[in-house]
Amino acid sequence: MIMRTNRFLSTLVAAIAGGLISLLIYSHFFNKNQIIYQYSYPPAKLASFSGTGQQAVDLTYAAAQTVHGVVHVRTKSKVETTYRNPIYEFFYGDGTITRSEPVMGFGSGVIISSDGYIVTNNHVIKNADEISVKLNDNREFEARLVSTDPSTDIALLKIDGENFPFIPFGNSDDLKLGEWVLAVGNPYNLNSTVTAGIVSAKARDLNLLDDNYKIESFIQTDAALNPGNSGGALVNVKGELVGINTAIMSPTGGYSGNSFAIPVTIVKKVVEDLKEYGAVQRAFLGITPVDVNADLAKQHNLSVTKGVYVNNVKETGAAKEVGIKEGDIIIRLNNIEIENTSELQEQLSKFRPNDKIDVVVLRDAKEQVFKVLLRNLQGETTLVKPTDVVSIMGAKLSELTELDKQKLGIKYGVKITALSAGKFSKVGIEEGFIITRMNNKPVSSVKDLKSILENTRGGVYIEGIYPSGVVAYYAFGL
Repeated sequence: MIMRTNRFLSTLVAAIAGGLISLLIYSHFFNKNQIIYQYSYPPAKLASFSGTGQQAVDLTYAAAQTVHGVVHVRTKSKVETTYRNPIYEFFYGDGTITRSEPVMGFGSGVIISSDGYIVTNNHVIKNADEISVKLNDNREFEARLVSTDPSTDIALLKIDGENFPFIPFGNSDDLKLGEWVLAVGNPYNLNSTVTAGIVSAKARDLNLLDDNYKIESFIQTDAALNPGNSGGALVNVKGELVGINTAIMSPTGGYSGNSFAIPVTIVKKVVEDLKEYGAVQRAFLGITPVDVNADLAKQHNLSVTKGVYVNNVKETGAAKEVGIKEGDIIIRLNNIEIENTSELQEQLSKFRPNDKIDVVVLRDAKEQVFKVLLRNLQGETTLVKPTDVVSIMGAKLSELTELDKQKLGIKYGVKITALSAGKFSKVGIEEGFIITRMNNKPVSSVKDLKSILENTRGGVYIEGIYPSGVVAYYAFGL
């Protein structure tokens, strides 16, 4: 009996010892970074990695909150195709035949208010005769184009109705490199597609837009985008809109790892202006900016290698008024760090003429603060009226700046800033074209052009020049 008891105790002690040793080995080698998932809605979106301080992101909440606020945008337009028919030419002398061909387009859009305002890219609806949108619940609506801003590639649409699901605005300034984001859109006509990635970079200037006053300060991500995603939503893990997906950089035309979105800080201001004023109220410092880099720093003996170098100061601009000089380096706007021209443009895009901002510059390696009263393109503090940018025959026209005239060596003209279906687009006129003469009369203003058209019967003959310097002539009948 005593021997059995001793054997039992020995076995028990060995078992306990073995268990303790196994527990120690498991804890030491296998139990590091144990994942504990915690789900709750809303707003918990994080699962902590114990002992490391790292966090994994649960994106299901953001996807559920935003997928219904993104719409499928479909467009119809017509393109005139001209070709020669030798049989017609033989019998009738003129074998030229012109046919109107229908063209279908597609993209995405974001509902930004419950009453049906939708933001998309200007290039999605450009030249469209008809625009329709399909919601995630399969409802379809005809959309009205409220207005566009080619300088930022933004268009504002409106559908009739109430209580639409929408995505609230976030703050793209708060985005950090490496932060998770979702792209929501309709690639290849596939409705309600969600992809995920991180913020790869900010303030990217891709030189995509053909506009003298373009604002390019894209958010770069590695969220997968493909044709049809343009105009869709870039959202953060809270389900807030932080950007409008616009472009990809790809050698093949398909996704290859780099996607770009317009920051919502730019989108919000443009939309507010289009709704309230009918035209974007753009504020200018009145300088010619140049990115500071190592070469420029060496050339001018600068103490920094980032910021915006003031290369020139406009005589009637806001910068000149407060004493900002050529050679100053802009490093902050209202406590926001400025590292390049794209960031400067992005921050200025938040303001309107007559707004006051603090501009911090480096001069002789010392910081100076200037309180600047922003002005419009003409050097005034007044807001732009909708009549300053008018639409004639499918073209939006605006007055030329002195800089435009100097660059092209012309004394007058009006510029086509956007085109839709109409007489101008049908004869082949493209955006950016500057009309200098109409029916052999000089065109110095939009008023001049309207007056000439109102007093013309029959044909119209147009002379002008493109920003590239190419001179062109067009004619059409009224």
